[in-house]
Amino acid sequence: IYTDTHKIVFSSNGDTINIPLVMYQCSNKNTCMHQKPKVQRGKCIKKGQILADGAATVGGELALGKNVLVAHMPWEGYNFEDAVLISARLVYEDIYTSFHIRKYEIQTHVTGQGP
Repeated sequence: IYTDTHKIVFSSNGDTINIPLVMYQCSNKNTCMHQKPKVQRGKCIKKGQILADGAATVGGELALGKNVLVAHMPWEGYNFEDAVLISARLVYEDIYTSFHIRKYEIQTHVTGQGP
């Protein structure tokens, strides 16, 4: 078996199988898709073994979201100027940080007056 950040290559029954991995590509929701190999180079793999993890999986299990304890404080019973309190650690350690990718394309044409 051969693995790096771009692909996983292994042979089965004399056939060589090449599995490309997604590296920092844009999803349809403008978030970052990235797959990390979970198998080690030179090790044997078994049927059903997890080969790679993505942004929404941990150990082959779907892992969407994180639970957090927050405090909600309404101001004198009204909905105006309410507050939601979170820990500063969530901000400083980038617990809920996400990457968003946007791709912009522009076309230029050379005319008689210049580009």
